[in-house]
Amino acid sequence: MNTELFIAKRIQKETREEKAISRPIIGIAVLGIALGLAVMILSVAIATGFKEEIRNKTINFGSHIQLVHFDSNQSYEMAPIERNPIIRNELDELAGIRHIQPFALKAGIVKTRNNMQGIVLKGVDKDYDWSYFDSVMRKGKTFRVNDSITSNEIIISESLANALSLDTNQRVRVYFVQNPPRARIFTISGIYNTGLSDFDDKFAFIDLKHIQALNDWQPNQISGYEIFIDDFEKLEPLTTDIRDIANMMLEPGVKPLKVVNIKQKYYQTFSWLRVLDMNVWIILTLIILVASINMISGLLILILERTPMIGLLKALGSRNWSVRKIFLYQASYLIGKGLLWGNAIGIGIAALQAKFKLFRLDPESYYLDSIPINLKLWHILSLNAGTLLIVVLILLIPSYIITRISPEKTIRFD
Repeated sequence: MNTELFIAKRIQKETREEKAISRPIIGIAVLGIALGLAVMILSVAIATGFKEEIRNKTINFGSHIQLVHFDSNQSYEMAPIERNPIIRNELDELAGIRHIQPFALKAGIVKTRNNMQGIVLKGVDKDYDWSYFDSVMRKGKTFRVNDSITSNEIIISESLANALSLDTNQRVRVYFVQNPPRARIFTISGIYNTGLSDFDDKFAFIDLKHIQALNDWQPNQISGYEIFIDDFEKLEPLTTDIRDIANMMLEPGVKPLKVVNIKQKYYQTFSWLRVLDMNVWIILTLIILVASINMISGLLILILERTPMIGLLKALGSRNWSVRKIFLYQASYLIGKGLLWGNAIGIGIAALQAKFKLFRLDPESYYLDSIPINLKLWHILSLNAGTLLIVVLILLIPSYIITRISPEKTIRFD
């Protein structure tokens, strides 16, 4: 029989039934644990949700990895590469690759009767995965490309449509600054809005064959390949594998290729997202510290309230560690109670936000229209286990005061 646990349960039962001095202090400590865990759950869910949303939007625009001409710089007028069936077959056989699609970029100017604006046209072919843009279309629909006929449809962003007073099914003229200058007329098939102003303000989508014709490229020439992978955590190893495949093609007459992943291409964005991790760790540390201080106060009150009992137990031969375990058991019970309420509050609020989007955001500032939630079971389990373990370990320090209590003095005082 676990004697210390039995005594701790009796003390807890008496505390509930009697009007003990420690009850309000203990209540505050439990409330602190509950609110602290709820805030930690929400902090982690919101921070990871925000990171995941921004990361996914960035990836859907630029893919996980790009394979382009080695001399290509950061401008949108990229040197072409040729479709290489050998490289394509090697990439298709590489484990972890989800989808590969060719693309081409070209800068242009959209001009209406009253206004004009510079844009970047992204040429796509029949292999392009429209699943993400189908989900963010505000009006109209995405277009489909085939090999035989060149599509004259274009997809523009909502910000561009608002700036130039454009709508679906309207015709728009795009000018290209080159020698000689050229222009193309497109029909707007859809208007999208991702919330990422850095992309929405720039990009429009057309048939890749238009860019090939404008640049006087051959049908097998493109700006590069966009490569999507299954697991973002394997981005760096797969970047290395794809670079090895590209290096295998270094032969006379074959243009060298460059491999760049999304972290390298949009370094500032991903550096900013990494800062969020630091903010979350600071929040978690502060909350656990406050919760520990509350529990230390509650434990000391419990010890002071039961000083005569401690003296009696010591007089009967109980060791200091045995007596300390009684109060640590009781503290663990109170922490568990706080964690139970904290889970209910935190998960409840997170679930309501995920379903009903109660708390909105300004898309211009935050790139999202509502607070994102990424609620994962292992996050919740880790927060619960970590909070319980850390607070109990910290409580070992104040429980040391029990060793300073003299049985002779406490019994005489009683």
